[in-house]
Amino acid sequence: MSCTETLRDQGYRMTPQRRMILTTIHNSDHHISADEIYEQVHAKYPQVNISTVYRTLELLKELGLVTETDLGGGRFRYHSVEKGHHHHLVCRKCGRMFELDDSALQPLEGVLLRKYGFKADLSHLAVFGNCVECRR
Repeated sequence: MSCTETLRDQGYRMTPQRRMILTTIHNSDHHISADEIYEQVHAKYPQVNISTVYRTLELLKELGLVTETDLGGGRFRYHSVEKGHHHHLVCRKCGRMFELDDSALQPLEGVLLRKYGFKADLSHLAVFGNCVECRR
């Protein structure tokens, strides 16, 4: 289902602002912060303000169109669900990020369900620690 259809099915319109924000997220080569989204959208459309970006991100997150991940640095990053989910290992010391294969988390998901009766959402996750270079 497209973003427009998802919004419409939930009683929302695809406004020009929502389209600009979704396009910016989708066109990003990396996870993008609200400030970065605002800068890119505002450069083309100065009438858009930061509160519109935050409100739109909340709505898109609630509707399952974007993921929000804490990758460190004191701000959340956003990613289009259309690009698929993946996980990150984030080094606290040097800040490098490594992609973590989905299969590494499958056992954890099963343990959480069996042992704790907890259905975890592991669709987009960051795990913090220290990389091999920083542990030397």
